[in-house]
Amino acid sequence: MKAMIPVFLTVFLAELGDKTQLATLLFASDKARDPLLVFAASAGALVLAAGIGVVFGAAAAKYIDGIPVRLIAGLGFVAIGAWTIWSHYSQA
Repeated sequence: MKAMIPVFLTVFLAELGDKTQLATLLFASDKARDPLLVFAASAGALVLAAGIGVVFGAAAAKYIDGIPVRLIAGLGFVAIGAWTIWSHYSQA
């Protein structure tokens, strides 16, 4: 249980205010949609995405030993951020 707390907190905080949460908010605000079904679909999608991350993370740890996976993940986040900023200003 002690090992779950940092994983839960990290993922929870990372998900707050991101595009996925905003998309879920928009779907739930549509009066034609059942909020419970929006929650179930959104939760299922997050579980599936997390499962894919776990599978690839476990494979990465097994097959690319010695490569700093945290560094690769960090560079990925920086690249996504740079792309987001670039796409914002290139459309203006």
